[in-house]
Amino acid sequence: MSDEQPLRIVIVDDEAPARSRMRDLLADCGREIPLAVTGEAASGRAALELLADRYADVVILDIRMPEMDGIEVAQHLQRLDEPPSVIFATAYDAYAIRAFEVHAVDYLLKPIRLARLKEALARAHPRRPPQPEALRRLQRAPRAFLSVPERGKVHLIPIDDVVYLKAELKYLTVRTPAREYLMEESLTRLEQEYAERFVRVHRNCLVARAAVRGFERSSEGGEAHWLVLLAGVDERLAVSRRQQHIVRELGKG
Repeated sequence: MSDEQPLRIVIVDDEAPARSRMRDLLADCGREIPLAVTGEAASGRAALELLADRYADVVILDIRMPEMDGIEVAQHLQRLDEPPSVIFATAYDAYAIRAFEVHAVDYLLKPIRLARLKEALARAHPRRPPQPEALRRLQRAPRAFLSVPERGKVHLIPIDDVVYLKAELKYLTVRTPAREYLMEESLTRLEQEYAERFVRVHRNCLVARAAVRGFERSSEGGEAHWLVLLAGVDERLAVSRRQQHIVRELGKG
């Protein structure tokens, strides 16, 4: 990006006064730093929809938001073809501030000072997206959504809708009652993140505990084994010999 091209900025905060205050601060910064506020969003979902159609160099992102916090939004932003730099804004979370410093992900502590905002914008120029591993370490709770890129946009999949996750070659199949999605994530990492929600039935497959409606015996292939029956889909998934203990543990066999 050349020095003459303004820094394109999107503000994301669920509180209107905070967005207004940020606009005023950015207007003051604009006297010294070429910039343009190209959009605002009051939620993480709205931010992802906005940024699917509007390029941004920098997103100034509140951490504490309902439905989806700023850490999760930043993770989903990485699915964009050209993810923006992220400057987090927070009134809390001293532990996270230390982590941002270690991982070179910038932050602003509310109430935000003009001088500090100028420093953060200088660090975001040139554009430097946060590293996915750094974001995962900052995560305090499992994500409410999984995300996949689709036609240049980020499609959100509510984790409550996921029936199973299956690793196949380099991709992961995410199955909901409505359809399948392909994404690139580690099945092991997802098992750790959602340990309370999913159970492993096979070395390559996790199923949602809430979706298990029973088990049945099958002798297909000449050897008897268990199949798990799932709500919302017709598929029956094989339970590996190593994981057969779940039939007893879930009490549905």
